[in-house]
Amino acid sequence: MTGGSRGIGKACVAAFAQAGCLVAFTYSKSAKEAEALAAQTGAAGCLAVKADSRDYAQCREVVETALTKFGRLDILVNNAGITRDKALMMMTQEDFTDVIATNLGGTFNMSRAVITTFLKQKNGCIINISSVSGLVGIARQTNYSASKAGIIGFTRSLAKETAAYGVRVNAVCPGYTDTDMTAALRDDVKKQILETIPMKRMAKPEEVAGLCLFLACDSGAYITGEAIRIDGGLTV
Repeated sequence: MTGGSRGIGKACVAAFAQAGCLVAFTYSKSAKEAEALAAQTGAAGCLAVKADSRDYAQCREVVETALTKFGRLDILVNNAGITRDKALMMMTQEDFTDVIATNLGGTFNMSRAVITTFLKQKNGCIINISSVSGLVGIARQTNYSASKAGIIGFTRSLAKETAAYGVRVNAVCPGYTDTDMTAALRDDVKKQILETIPMKRMAKPEEVAGLCLFLACDSGAYITGEAIRIDGGLTV
């Protein structure tokens, strides 16, 4: 699990641990939050590792550390992501490349780091956290939308590539979710957002985590190559 210390990632760590999984998750800056989550979830069965998903060598180290501690790997959730929202005319090259490198590049790095293990054991599940922004496009998010659309294409291609080996690859596409990122929005902006959602509320991180858990379990054993929306009807 990448980006597991906050938001959707934190909810996924808790959900998978509660379901009986041994969980290793990465974090980039929030060390105190990550260590507290690992201790709260269960010190023996939860491992917090500081790593930058943009760095392939660090991703390899995360995989090796998890394999050493737990003995095997069965599930990868690529969740780490950032935003640098602004109009294209104001966007710098760094704004664009940072988002692509973290969101799409990080998905490649971690998937590449685990894929040999999954193919050898003829079993594995990769869940990539995309976004409805990658399906419909959102103004002032050309970098973010491009990265999340790229994740969907990556997911579908890898799913076809690995299905015969017992490896499943799916994308989850949340809409607006009640996380630190959306909590920082102004009240008037939140009101405008809620007016566009038929269910009139944002998703809870636990609801997104529940979908990820479903895809990882036997219940989702015949699902691969999908980009599943969880957006309260936003993109209907």
